[in-house]
Amino acid sequence: MKVTEHITNAKKTLFSFEILPPLKGTSIQSIYNSLDLLMEFNPSFVDVTYHREEFVYKKRTDGLLERRAVRKRPGTVGICAAIMNKYQVDTVPHIICGGFSKEETENALIDLDFLGIDNVLVLRGDPIKSETYFSAEEDGHKYASELLGQVNEMNNGIYLDEELKSSAPTNFCIGVAGYPEKHFEAPNIHSDIHFLKKKVEAGADYIVTQMFFDNQKYFDFVNLCRENDITIPIIPGIKPISTQKQLTLLPQRFHLNVPNPLVDEVLKCKTNTDVRQVGVEWAIQQTKELIDFGVPCIHFYTMGKSDNVQQIVGSFS
Repeated sequence: MKVTEHITNAKKTLFSFEILPPLKGTSIQSIYNSLDLLMEFNPSFVDVTYHREEFVYKKRTDGLLERRAVRKRPGTVGICAAIMNKYQVDTVPHIICGGFSKEETENALIDLDFLGIDNVLVLRGDPIKSETYFSAEEDGHKYASELLGQVNEMNNGIYLDEELKSSAPTNFCIGVAGYPEKHFEAPNIHSDIHFLKKKVEAGADYIVTQMFFDNQKYFDFVNLCRENDITIPIIPGIKPISTQKQLTLLPQRFHLNVPNPLVDEVLKCKTNTDVRQVGVEWAIQQTKELIDFGVPCIHFYTMGKSDNVQQIVGSFS
């Protein structure tokens, strides 16, 4: 079932979860161990992130360094299929620009279509660590809007090979990212909304936001979207803080602000166990306010850990 169908059919706020593929060489059982704690809440869908290649330098026998591309977290498509088979729940694979040519993207979408996966979240993706700015593949997409256009064309039976006749259309429900505190590359929030609207006009069906810790940022973002005739569902993304180190890591990595009251409470903690409980309590309050606001669904970023999310969602069961 499509994400938008879940939302349309719902009588109350839905819950969904996002997971990371395990590191290469790790069993998929690590995914099952995490999801087992969450499936009692009947999530409407589970997102599986995609991670592009990274480059490492290996020393050769002649003493020179050889640059090699590696994928530390492969398996997104396979994990989606495994989750659907084991839990009978819809999955949403992330599709990114970085590391993909247009043909590789098309082939990945064909695989997803054959597996009966009818949702995708379209993202540009981040630059690799050795890049200051994002760089697309030679025959890849530079922007999420371009990638979205390719998915939408396949939904209309248009493939890269123009000689294909009577091509079977795919039927993907397309999600895109939204940034309540603006994308870090956007000059201002209004410019960011302008380009978000372009993605909606290009065929996006729903929006999932970047994580935030101040609900007012989300409320203002939704109001600004509606003022600009963006009417599709806007799903808030939530991540409970769990370590003191995240006070600096999360703003650096995700370009967001952490409210002073939350910072003060975290700094009072003597252990990360205490921090984890503060994060749970803050997220419970966020969730309550978002439900009262009438959000269609709340999307939890688990980051490979699910016990704190289990505690949060369990308080609303």
